Amino acid sequence: MEKPRLIARFAQPMRGLLHRFAYLGLIVAAFGLMMLGKIDALLMDRLRVHVVDAVAPIMDALSRPAAAIDGAIDKGRELARIHDENARLRAEVETLRQWESAARRLETENESLKTLLKWSPPPEATFVTARVIADVGGTFVHSMIVAAGERDGVRKGLPVMTGDGLAGRIAAVGNHSARLLLVTDLNSRIPAIVERTRTRAVLAGDNTDRARLIYLSDGGPVAAGDRIVTSGHGGVFPPGLPIGVVVSVAENGVLVKPFVERAQLDFVRVVDFGLAGILEGPPPPRVEPAQRRRAPRKEAAKGDEGGGR
Repeated sequence: MEKPRLIARFAQPMRGLLHRFAYLGLIVAAFGLMMLGKIDALLMDRLRVHVVDAVAPIMDALSRPAAAIDGAIDKGRELARIHDENARLRAEVETLRQWESAARRLETENESLKTLLKWSPPPEATFVTARVIADVGGTFVHSMIVAAGERDGVRKGLPVMTGDGLAGRIAAVGNHSARLLLVTDLNSRIPAIVERTRTRAVLAGDNTDRARLIYLSDGGPVAAGDRIVTSGHGGVFPPGLPIGVVVSVAENGVLVKPFVERAQLDFVRVVDFGLAGILEGPPPPRVEPAQRRRAPRKEAAKGDEGGGR
């Protein structure tokens, strides 16, 4: 009994000394390791590698439960997101089924009316896909160069489209390239119509990212969110081509945001709907050389005749 008590009596002061000088010992050890690293860098690298090898299994064992918990949390969030998305898709599918039923009914009715009216369908449109190779626009011009020209069947006035809607029209054509005038250019004027109210107008560009509706006819009121499509007037564009959506209606005009953004144009389709397009105007009458020579004689004869009188 005396021996364990004697050991405990000496152990308590030693434990107190260790607690008192532990922090100071760690500082001294760290300083010694720093000095050793300055003296012998290779020795410290080998020591560091051995320490990491010894501690790596412990760190791996400790990190696996945390990784498992993180994976379980991520799977729970993913399941919740999939559940919400599934509910949304079910509602969307139900809405699309209703629209499909309405579309089939309207298609059957449309075919019946076409048969009664002996309607002749327009010729099928042809198109040329071209790449936008240059943006020659700036602050005052909104136009681009496409890699298709007369050799590809491109003509002046043909509409240029993307999958989103109408981008503009061909303003000038060369043999291998053509200039695309965007709907936002200051010189662009497109006969348009408000799809909801059938109000006719002209879509005019102003060299900004928006276009304006001018010359609005007497129709229903135009509101933000209304779709703007081509009206087909003038024989340049067919009716129904999507252009943009109304973003604001104010006293200074109706602003339209085009569906096609200038910064995202890469590939376009130059579409030929078989319309007359923009006419270049009749060529000047040709005067034969013989008529040019006889004209002065006739005038001279009239002058002599008048002088004789």
